[in-house]
This record gives sequence, C-alpha cells and structure tokens, in this order.
Amino acid sequence: MCLIVFAWRPGHALPLIVAANRDEFHARPTQALAAWEDAPGVYAGRDLEAGGTWLGVGPGGRFAALTNIRDPRQPLGPRSRGELVAAYLRGELAVEAYLDQVASRSAQYSGFNLLVGDAEQLGYLHAHEPAPRLLEPGVYGLSNAGLDTPWPKLVKTREGLARLLDDPDPRQLLGLLADGEPAADAELPDTGVGLATERLLSSAFIASQNYGTRASTVLIVDKQGRRRMVERSFGPFGGHLGEVELTT
Repeated sequence: MCLIVFAWRPGHALPLIVAANRDEFHARPTQALAAWEDAPGVYAGRDLEAGGTWLGVGPGGRFAALTNIRDPRQPLGPRSRGELVAAYLRGELAVEAYLDQVASRSAQYSGFNLLVGDAEQLGYLHAHEPAPRLLEPGVYGLSNAGLDTPWPKLVKTREGLARLLDDPDPRQLLGLLADGEPAADAELPDTGVGLATERLLSSAFIASQNYGTRASTVLIVDKQGRRRMVERSFGPFGGHLGEVELTT
C-alpha cells in the first residue's frame, strides 16, 4: 500500500473514510478483497506469497492499513510487514497496546507506516520513530515517508478527499485514486531511487509493465459501525481486472 488518505471524525455520522492505493510488483500473487475463511469477521485482500494484507477490517470495528517506507538504504527485516495488519485484525489487543507491542519489535520488519483503529481510537506508528501516537480528528495522508509528508500525490489526493467529505461517494473517491498525472520534476522527493523511478512513482495511480497500482480501495464507516468497502483490481499498465463491493 503506497497511498492512503483518510478522514478520522469520531462522533460524526461517518467517522472514518479511507481511500487507498496498493502498489506492488504484478508478479506477486494476490487475492482480491474477500472474507477470510480462516479468520471469521476479517475482510481484506491477501498477499498470497506471505499471507498478510495491506488494508482490511475485522470484528469489533477494527481497521488497519500499512504503507512501506521508501529508502533503499534501510536494512531489510526478516518478517513480512503485511502480518502487522493481519495480526491486528485477527486479534483482541486494544489500539495502544497493539502499537506498543509492534514498536518494541519493529526492527524485525523493513520500514513501515502502520494505522490501526477501532470505533473509538485511531493510532499511527512510523517504524523509525520511538513511539506510536493516537490521532486527533482530521484529514490525513500517508505515502512512503511519514504521516502527511507533503509529497505531491499525497497533498493532491488529500485535498480531493477533503472536498468530498460532505457527500462521500465511492466512485468519486476511486476517481481520486485513478489520477495518473505525474508530478513536475521540481516537486519530486529524492528518496534515492533515481529520477526516472521518482517520476513513475509520483502519480497517485501507477501504471507500468512490472510494477504499479494493484488495488484501489475505498472504506466508508458509519456511526452504527456499518462498513462499506469497494475495491478495484488492476494488472500491468493499469488494466482493469475486476471490482468487489462488500458491506459488513
């Protein structure tokens, strides 16, 4: 997952709205959004190589999502980051307790940003920071740096989400995620991957032969705890593979 914009508004009629793109190599086997037969109450896509996920919901209003940190100099952890999302969705630990536990062993994973929440709290952990934090109400963006690091695609998509909050429609939110316009060279971050790759990765929606946006997901949660999820799946060069819609 490489771009997440979300509105966290506890007490509102729609307390959580999420729009997210998962970017990954097309060769990595993936299962689209579905109920997990081995984890009752969990709904998520699934990485079939390591068994984890990048975004999903679970029993008791649980929500979790993950992005990687883009830094070719960072050490590679021996464990899959996707298990951090899956373990929270399957588990029973409260938000703060779970993030504290993950923080104590974050060196086992390559760099990550982790969001976990329930009906009352939403917490955030950056793998390279010493402690997690609970988020105040607001509209946020997360890509492959830290929370709200102002990369062009993050700023543009977060502003788009803010404009849609009065009447959030999944199709319009998916439209934000489908923006393939690259940023200007002068606005690109320098993350150590080279100019050509920075250009490729600078759009909200990434389309190329070997790597790109594999899934666009929208989650809308209402104050009764009902969750509507819509996910579109994509192949090489952005080819549309299918769409799933679930209400839990």
